[in-house]
Amino acid sequence: MVDKIDRSILRSLQQDGRRTATALASDIGLTVAPCHRRLRELESSGVIRGYRADIERSAVGLGFEAIVFVTLRQVDRATLAEFERQVIANTHIIEAERLFGDIDYLLKVVAADLSAYQHFYDEELSALPAVEQLTSTIVMKNLKAGAGLPL
Repeated sequence: MVDKIDRSILRSLQQDGRRTATALASDIGLTVAPCHRRLRELESSGVIRGYRADIERSAVGLGFEAIVFVTLRQVDRATLAEFERQVIANTHIIEAERLFGDIDYLLKVVAADLSAYQHFYDEELSALPAVEQLTSTIVMKNLKAGAGLPL
């Protein structure tokens, strides 16, 4: 169970995941040993899933983003498993969510530009298992990305 102190640790790490245990302990009012112990427990229990750098997409040539709504023509267990396996393996799909309702999946895709996205759409998205319909929306401006949880 995540308590008030754990939430303080998590809130601080969401702002800066590179904080040392010493700085973290100072921020939340603990000594280093119990802070470090709590941090390791949050990691081992899966509350903290990992650490990564937040990279500016355009700086690495991936400034184009599209949201793709996917409807499948069949939704049996094997088809869903294979579709999801291929989506997870595809590095240009940076987020994927299975939905309730008429649309089965929402995918966030990055590419270098519109031409690269069109090639990706034609060659990879349309080749995913059991795809009946793909609807793309181009992201004009990203206002809020990677926000932390409201702890």
